[in-house]
Amino acid sequence: MKKIGNLLWGILLIAIGVIFGLNALGITNINIFFRGWWTLIIIIPSFIELIRSDSKMWSFIWLVIGIVLLLCTQNILSFSMISKLIVPFILVMIGISLIFKDTLNKKVADKIKELNQNKGNLEELCATFGEQKSNFAGQEFNGANVDSVFGGVDLDLSKAIIKQDQIINATAIFGGVEIRVPEGVNIKLKSTPIFGGVSNKAQATYSENLPTLYINGTAIFGGVEIK
Repeated sequence: MKKIGNLLWGILLIAIGVIFGLNALGITNINIFFRGWWTLIIIIPSFIELIRSDSKMWSFIWLVIGIVLLLCTQNILSFSMISKLIVPFILVMIGISLIFKDTLNKKVADKIKELNQNKGNLEELCATFGEQKSNFAGQEFNGANVDSVFGGVDLDLSKAIIKQDQIINATAIFGGVEIRVPEGVNIKLKSTPIFGGVSNKAQATYSENLPTLYINGTAIFGGVEIK
């Protein structure tokens, strides 16, 4: 999915470059800065994220918001009407996301539930109005609960030993959680972003012969990043 995202961004930048070049040479006269062009700053990234991201709900919400704003700038829709409906729309979408997030990725959700039930006491990492760094280099990692509230947690597993499937429950509330994962593991992500973001930038290729690191990420006005 990441490759698809890079491909789409590449095509977009090439297209913009070609248009500017042709305009400069006088071959074309394409006006990129049409009325409401700024809505593309919302629409394009949201569309690409919708394709490449595991968590699609918020990408879809922002895509709809961008399209609606574009229609308003074109006088197809009314700003006054949309301003009254935008907050109810977002609240409804959040509710739908919370209700159906497990259904949309049931296999991963069931595995996360199973691991949480069977693992017993997990490593506890928490940062509240502060910062915590934890490095498991050369150590066997057996799962963790990671919480960041107005703070930051840096969990470095890049050189950790993972022999079997493990779980990380990561929650960021007005804070950030950064997880560095090792090579030789699969990454499965279940995310709940609420005015926040959960992103997976790890370069991992799935293999049935490797253990899987299941990450249950919740971001509320914060961010969880896997790299």
